[in-house]
Order: sequence, then structure tokens, then C-alpha cells
Amino acid sequence: MLVNPQGGCAIIQTHQRQRLTQGGREGGRVEEEEEEEEERSRQAVRAQKQPSQSQLREGGYQGQQSCLADRAERSATGLPSIRRVTATRQEAAAMRTARKGNVEVPAFVRQLVKGTEKMVSSFFKGSRGVGGEGETVEECAIPSPYLERPILEKHVEQGWSKWGIAYALASVQGWRASMEDAHNCIPEMGAELDAWAFFAVYDGHAGSTVAQHCARNLLDHIMATGAIKQAEDKEEVKDGIREGFFSIDRHMHSMARSEGWDRGGSTVVAAMISPHHIYVANCGDSRAVLCRNGHVCLHTEDHKPFKPHEMERIQNAGGTVTLQRINGSLAVSRALGDFGYKEAEWREPTEQMVSPEPDVYEVERSPADEFLLLACDGVWDMIGSEELCSFVRNRLQVCPDLGEVCTQVVDLCLYKGSLDNITIILVCFPGAPKVSAAALQQEAQLEDLIESKVAEIFEEQRAGGEEPDLLFVLNCLASTTIPGLPPGGDITSKRNCIISAYYKQKEASRPQTESGSSAFAL
Repeated sequence: MLVNPQGGCAIIQTHQRQRLTQGGREGGRVEEEEEEEEERSRQAVRAQKQPSQSQLREGGYQGQQSCLADRAERSATGLPSIRRVTATRQEAAAMRTARKGNVEVPAFVRQLVKGTEKMVSSFFKGSRGVGGEGETVEECAIPSPYLERPILEKHVEQGWSKWGIAYALASVQGWRASMEDAHNCIPEMGAELDAWAFFAVYDGHAGSTVAQHCARNLLDHIMATGAIKQAEDKEEVKDGIREGFFSIDRHMHSMARSEGWDRGGSTVVAAMISPHHIYVANCGDSRAVLCRNGHVCLHTEDHKPFKPHEMERIQNAGGTVTLQRINGSLAVSRALGDFGYKEAEWREPTEQMVSPEPDVYEVERSPADEFLLLACDGVWDMIGSEELCSFVRNRLQVCPDLGEVCTQVVDLCLYKGSLDNITIILVCFPGAPKVSAAALQQEAQLEDLIESKVAEIFEEQRAGGEEPDLLFVLNCLASTTIPGLPPGGDITSKRNCIISAYYKQKEASRPQTESGSSAFAL
């Protein structure tokens, strides 16, 4: 067999005398049939268009390989393999056509795109997706992190210490598929530290394992440093808190390796209150705010991957920041746990992509201190530090129940659209605002005004023969200027009052409708 310099194949007569060893007329007949078949082969090859040098460079024709394959087949069967040569040339022609015109998307690419669409749909909508024909299909690989209906049952705690602070906590699972938050409320640490208090909010992610472990053990790790003593040294206390974070993170890392779990982590915001100082530690994007004399005196800084200092550490550790997340996934740059981001063994813990190092703040206590707020990002994503400080201060003047104040904050965040777990701790100092008659009167006037506005909306709609629904009433009030609303809360903070007024109007109209229909029947 010879190879055409233009890349085609010219099949030359091959002598296969082994088949003729059977002798006689049978061997002659085989040779004649073989010659006829080879002649047809030559005619088929000449009929093919000869490829150009450019086509040869493109790889459209692989003449030499085709001819070698043809020779192997002929040697094995004694027959020319014209079908193989023809198939190769048809494939090459298809490749040239694809280069010149619109390239059809390969099937595997279409499947990849479809699979990605299903994953995104499953992430936002849950375990059910839509098939190609509009049919519903099950997608169980990526369960939705959200529920179809929120769980609004609230967990509320409250208490006080004998040395003058009172506290309350409220938390709710909300729209999340599971509750991943945890907390500590310890108004008296006991023994010689009975005038010290410890409060913390743990916001877990990818599960509640780390958050729950920290809630049970973080204070023990801090106390084990020996830095927290009745004879207070503020620098020593700050170092002890910081070392406690490192200690529990190392302990959990060894647990993760021995027990085979490495997913999940938790942000932490914690406050340790002594007779003379307030210490606040923050690791992640939960936040603490101290209100003093009506204004924010101290607030922690969120640890986000896109902040320059955090991004530099992440990149030095071999990570990237994409979509404001570490490697396009984790939205915080400091946390306890998250050991998949702490695998560079030659780097210190503070040099890993995710650092367990907290920022530790210290402020001397003052008679002007009013309250301290600790909350997860389910709160701070909905309302800013100054706004929440103003809102809580206003609520304390009309509500003596600290648990109710925390509940109103939770409701406010839900009404503003929070889809996250929500946890908030309110710690009140002796200088916190007290309930006042003037504030109560102003609150009553506000609620009367809201009721009258709702009644006006009903009257206007009924005059036109329509019955307003709750959403219509809420939208109308949202576009109306109403004086005296709680600062930082706007009309959203009075949603419960609006709902109550709405159903009051609905009930008031029901007897009139019934009596009117009875008179008509008579």
C-alpha cells in the first residue's frame, strides 16, 4: 500500500497467495474475485475529492493512518476495507463543515448546562425541579436551605444578676431548613467571679455541630488559660480570651481528624463583663453594639473576605475571593471550625484562609452605659447598628419586658425580609432607659392613628364596592407619612398593630353584612 502525497490513499494490488494454496480452480476463482474487488476499490478512491494541504494540516484527513488500518484489515480478511476509508473521510468532511459554519453544541455540553440549571434551581427552590417537557422531577442531591413556610416559634430567655444587670434573648429558626445558631447567657460566672458575666452568640454554617460545641466549651477554654481572675488585668484578660479561641479551634480540629468530620463552622461574638470593664470578642460577621448615653459607643467590625486585609491573607494562603466569598463559597473570613480552609500545615492559624483569631475590644464601664446587643448576621443584614440601637432604646421606654423587646426585634427583621436564623441578646445596665408615661402616651396615640388610617382605607375601598385585603392595606400605609414611628423601625415595626386593626375592621363589617342579608331575606 502507498500513501498519496496529498493525503489520500491509493490501494495497490496486494498479493495474498496464502489463500491460493488450496490449489486448483477454487484458488483461481478467489483470485479473480479479489482482483474485481480491488478494481472497485480503486474506482471508489479516485471518485473521492482529493484533500488540500491546508485540510491536511487541519487534521481533517488522516490518510496515512487510514491506509495503515486498511492494510491491517485486508491482511486479516483478505478483502479491501473501503467502508473504513469512506467513514474516515465522511468524519473529516463533517469536521470541516463545523469549522466553516455554526458549530452544533455537543450533547455532553448541553447535558452539563442542563445539570447546572437544575442545581441552581434546586438550590433556590428545594428538592423539586422542572424537566424538559414541563414535568416535575425530583432533585434530591442538593436540598434547599430554605423552607416553604417559616418556623416562627420563638425561643425566649431572660434573667438578671444580683449585681445589677438584666438580660433577655430571643431566637427563631425562620425560613432556614434547620436552626444553626447557639448561645450562652451566664449572668454570674460563679465562685470568685460571681460579679462577672458571659454572653455569646454562635452563628453556625453548614450545620450546627461547631456552634453547639462552642456553646458548651468556649468559656471553659477561656478559663483554662488562667487569665480570668478576680484581680483583673485587662491586657491579660484580652490575651486569655484570644487564646481560648485558639485552644477550642485546635481541639475541634483534632476531633475532626479523628472522627472524620471537617465541614461546618461558626462565627462567634462574645462579651465578658467584669465589675470594671466590658470585653467583646468577635470572630466572623456576627456583631456586638454598646449603647452609651443614647449613642453607639462600641461596635465590632465584620470579617468579610473582600476586605483588603482579609483578602491578602486568603490569597497568601492559596485561596481566592470570588463573588465576595472564599473560593466562591464561604462568606466569612474568620470563624471557628471550617477546617477545609485550614489545611496549610506550614502556616500559623492566623495565616490560614479562614482564621480563628478574634478581634478583642475593651472599654471601661460607665454609669452612662445603657445596653449591649449581641446578634447574628440575620439581624445585621436587615438593620444597621445605629438604627437598631435607636429602635431598642425606644422600645425600652414603652415595654418593661426585655423578652418582648427582643421579640419585637426578631419580628422586625422577619418583616424586613430576613431568611436567616435570627438570634439576639439584650444586656441592660442600670443606666438603661426606663418605661415612661410620656412614651406610653405617644405610643398609644401612634396606634390610634394607625387604626384610624386602616379604617379610612376600608371606607374608601368599600365606597367603590371593594373589600381591601391585608397586603393592600400594608402597601397603602407604607406609602403614607405617619409621625411618631419608632426610630430605626419605620412602619414595619408596627406591622402587628396594623394586622390587629385590619382584622378589627373585618370583624366590625361582618355583623352588618349578616344583618343586611337577613333583612333582605325577610
